[in-house]
Amino acid sequence: MPRTVSPAPQHTGRSRRSRITAAFVVLSALGGYLTVQYITGSKIIEGCTVESADGSAGKGRTYRLSPEQASNAATISAVGTSRGMPERAVTIALATALQESGLRNIEHGDRDSLGLFQQRPSQGWGTEKQILDPVYSAGEFYRHLAEVPGYSRLPLTVAAQRVQRSGFPQAYAKHEPDAALLAAALTGRTPATLNCTPPRTTAAKADAAKVRAELVRNFGKDVLPTKKPSTEDGTGAAGAPATSTVSVPVRATRASRDDDSARHGWELAHWAVAQSEVLRLDKVAYAGQVWEAGSGWRTERTESGTTEVRMRLAL
Repeated sequence: MPRTVSPAPQHTGRSRRSRITAAFVVLSALGGYLTVQYITGSKIIEGCTVESADGSAGKGRTYRLSPEQASNAATISAVGTSRGMPERAVTIALATALQESGLRNIEHGDRDSLGLFQQRPSQGWGTEKQILDPVYSAGEFYRHLAEVPGYSRLPLTVAAQRVQRSGFPQAYAKHEPDAALLAAALTGRTPATLNCTPPRTTAAKADAAKVRAELVRNFGKDVLPTKKPSTEDGTGAAGAPATSTVSVPVRATRASRDDDSARHGWELAHWAVAQSEVLRLDKVAYAGQVWEAGSGWRTERTESGTTEVRMRLAL
């Protein structure tokens, strides 16, 4: 558990969003939009699995986690990348949260320790309410980590301990393989490697405002366009329930880097899958791959060879 830690000054490094230069691109033209579509939901996620890039061939590592753990892990990753932190920082953060709380936002711990990272209000980490907000607590972890000189080159246990000041610093090491696997998927480096499977139960009606609000809370206000693109539609086919679509532009983080744009798209797609129970999403599609609750990822292309990218909730 973390002990005495003095709050570090606010990290002022350039965020990933500040380097965004690519204009909005309609998916049907260049694969540049991730779209969220939601209607009244009817499924709830039962469990999630993340695989290494070669896991589909029966090789590599596989890690199973609960919907709560997946949601928290996705938040931790999104907060890190939105601050311009590299994948290594996300791995360190996830390993720390796995050790401190098992990726659960718990309301108890050693003395006054709370939340995903077991941060202590008495040691300057924030109020109890703030610490129990995963977005806030992840942000505080990264703020302190950014002040550790050369943290990305340090052994994970050393980097985590510089932030946490735990009584058991070596305990972080056993979580590094699983944390690295999660970070690779959640930062978008390994496409279509995160899957969540729901039981057949009735879900509550999806909330469009909540979908947008959570995207902004996790990734920052620049994640959504200021004006709804023409792909957003609130109507359904004749005889079908009305749907509503939230379009999320997939932007390159640096000029002329298509790989960065694709990675950010997969980051958004995996975030949506991980949040699918919370936000009642049952379909996510990006770059020719479609995830559906209950069946996982599959390849799907339109007749023109372009990709329809959307997330939606089924009745």
